[in-house]
Amino acid sequence: MTICTLHRRKFPDLAKTNEAFKVYAERGRELGVAVGRYVIMPDHIHLFVCGDIEFRLSEWVKGLKRAISSAFAKQDRQRLWQPGFFDHLLRNDESYGQKWTYVLENPVRAGLVAKIEDWPVQGEICDIDRA
Repeated sequence: MTICTLHRRKFPDLAKTNEAFKVYAERGRELGVAVGRYVIMPDHIHLFVCGDIEFRLSEWVKGLKRAISSAFAKQDRQRLWQPGFFDHLLRNDESYGQKWTYVLENPVRAGLVAKIEDWPVQGEICDIDRA
């Protein structure tokens, strides 16, 4: 399982970003890609994702960036993404729950909301929690 962080500049519309993200993640389920929990911040996305042995994270992320960008008018999607992304492979001794708590608290740390449950663009596509 991998945590990804994708960012560049502020998304033109968080609701549209969230909808495009969910559509892409749901389509991925058909191809054996599981997107777990995610938080969409104003200028980046944190997500947990895993796939089978054939899964290529870089190709999947490229498709995700394209899917989100296509939700916006051409002038709004120019330079939306920085090249590449940051990923962190969860090791056996790392807790998905602990990493999720850290990611989930980002909107509070950024001063966007007072309580984590108030942040509207977060969720879980499918359960990939580990013991």
